Formats: sequence, C-alpha cells, structure tokens
Amino acid sequence: MQEVKATMAGSVWKITVKQGEQVEEDQDIVILESMKMEIPIGAEEAGTVKELKVAEGDFVNEGDVIAIIE
Repeated sequence: MQEVKATMAGSVWKITVKQGEQVEEDQDIVILESMKMEIPIGAEEAGTVKELKVAEGDFVNEGDVIAIIE
C-alpha cells in the first residue's frame, strides 16, 4: 500500500485519475495549485487507486494524504 502525499500546501486544482484506475509509476494523480504554479503529484509506484482522499477545490497541507494506491 502506498500513500500519495502532498509535497506542499495548496489547492487541489485537478484530479487526473479515478478510484479503481490502474496507474503507472510517476503518473500524475492530482495537480495542486500553489502561488499560481501548477504542481503535479504522482504515484511513487504502479498500482490501483484504492481511494481518493481529496476533491477538486480542497486545500491540502504539506504531508496530507491525497490518495491510497495498492
């Protein structure tokens, strides 16, 4: 099991995967917006998206869990 975490504080601008979707290593899971920059957050390893912990528009802090991948 892998927890995908926010690397910095920001708003969830776009979610690029759906629950149950297969993802590859380094594939973008969400794109955060912080200080008018878009920061992609990707999977560290391949797997299936078990759960998305955020919705578009949510604010996250650095270290918050964004998704669970198995």
